[in-house]
Amino acid sequence: MGARRFDPERRDRIIGAALDVIAAEGVAGASHRKIAAHAGVPLGSMSYHFSGMDELLAEAFTRFSTSVSDRFDERLGRAEGIDAARQAVVDLIHEDLLDSQRDLVLTHELYTLAARKPAFRAITHDWMARSRRALGLHFDPDTCRMLDALIEGLSIHAALDAEPSNTEPSSGSEPHSRARTAAAVARITTPGTAAPDHTAPDHIAPDDPAASDHTREATHE
Repeated sequence: MGARRFDPERRDRIIGAALDVIAAEGVAGASHRKIAAHAGVPLGSMSYHFSGMDELLAEAFTRFSTSVSDRFDERLGRAEGIDAARQAVVDLIHEDLLDSQRDLVLTHELYTLAARKPAFRAITHDWMARSRRALGLHFDPDTCRMLDALIEGLSIHAALDAEPSNTEPSSGSEPHSRARTAAAVARITTPGTAAPDHTAPDHIAPDDPAASDHTREATHE
């Protein structure tokens, strides 16, 4: 019987292959056999390196989310000043997220998996926390949450939209153009441009009977 061939990169290769198969066929279409074939390893290597498919998926999606977070850290870490930070957010959206169909698919495969299986929400939670920490180098916490929502929302729209996103900086006609994204980022990050708070009592019309009641209550407080 021949000696077992030492292959220290085999586990790493399997994780990379898992992401490739998921990007092509989705989590539902990913099997041990397909991943092993794509990685060029014996089928028995799957059970040798991983306790099951959930462990492999967790490793693969952790690698993916970490790579995206690293790009967030890099771009926002080297931005100097608010204008550069805004530009970094636009570049993240259009160059790192919307420009890669593979990343869009992997992102939403992870979201779907986390929605069904709580164990995978730790990955999305850590990803979100890292993104907001990177944004927090330049923006306050409320603004970070709004920017995070913008980024997530645009990725969903781009993944499902029949029209390709427009990455030309000078064009603003397409729904996912850089110009529109830059305008949205500027609006979110500019003080005083937030939507008014309609929960405040100042929206009550002067002839509204409730207005006089509110005034009397405030007077006696």
